[in-house]
Amino acid sequence: MGGISDNVTGLVLAISSSVFIGSSFIIKKKGLKKAGASGTRASDGGYSYLKEPLWWAGMITMLFGEAANFAAYAYAPAILVTPLGALSIIFSAVLAHCILNERLHMFGVVGCIICLVGSVTIVLHAPLEKDIESVKQVWHLATEPGFITYTCVVLVLVAVLIFGFEPRYGQKHMLVYIGICSLMGSLTVMCVKAVGIALKLSFSGSNQFIYFQPWLFTFLVIAFCLMQLIYLNKALDMFNTAVVSPVYFVMFTFLTILASVIMFKEWDSQSATDIVTEICGFVTIICGTFLLHKTRDMGGSADEPSSSSHISIEICNSPRNHYEV
Repeated sequence: MGGISDNVTGLVLAISSSVFIGSSFIIKKKGLKKAGASGTRASDGGYSYLKEPLWWAGMITMLFGEAANFAAYAYAPAILVTPLGALSIIFSAVLAHCILNERLHMFGVVGCIICLVGSVTIVLHAPLEKDIESVKQVWHLATEPGFITYTCVVLVLVAVLIFGFEPRYGQKHMLVYIGICSLMGSLTVMCVKAVGIALKLSFSGSNQFIYFQPWLFTFLVIAFCLMQLIYLNKALDMFNTAVVSPVYFVMFTFLTILASVIMFKEWDSQSATDIVTEICGFVTIICGTFLLHKTRDMGGSADEPSSSSHISIEICNSPRNHYEV
């Protein structure tokens, strides 16, 4: 029963995170519009929005969302939490339609429904969270041959991409930068989950920070996140954001699920039917995400035809997708 209750807690936190993050960009957009009406717009290099309380309310809302997403990994498997990040786009699209009067195209509605169907499919068939009583158990899982091999492969691929491919192909092929971010992101989520578990156990009365492992995992989270931010910014600077965002989401989510399955062996206790259904749910979410981005220019108001797409793009590039921080 502990696994079921933990999964429910993680699910609630993941959905809450999507609601907070999806709402935060609408609130920030309102703040930016209000600040732009009385000062220099952010798109013109202005910073008047820093004096706008509504923009700060959006930032605080986003921080609540990131905190909820961080906590979700401590309670539920990554295969359940990570794909639900797509729900942020749904919430933002609906709120933009209702609050900002940005028309959501019919195909955008279909994309939202497809994402929702895929999310429900994964939720219904997700594996239960393992009962972990000490961060040493996480360390044991992280140092088993399977995950050590995966980590070594990831680090070698990242090194090859950085030193071999980036100088020659980085400015021509976005998969170089996205590959670096996605590969490192899968390791980041595993470290985030380890830190989250350590915090959860510590708050319940069993201090885990007397061991060195939580501090090592925390250091790795910071280092990996900084590396992801550097290369994601390079990708966004050189390539079309509308293409970078969905491709990054798909690669990051796929590799994170793969890393989680290897490290926590989440599929060992599941039937082939459940595993195939989860994969189908993930593919469904991918289709919905690409459809939402493909129809980004079909909605919006007359004066801002693609403003709602900018919100969904910003969500895909939010900190939650950098670990997914």
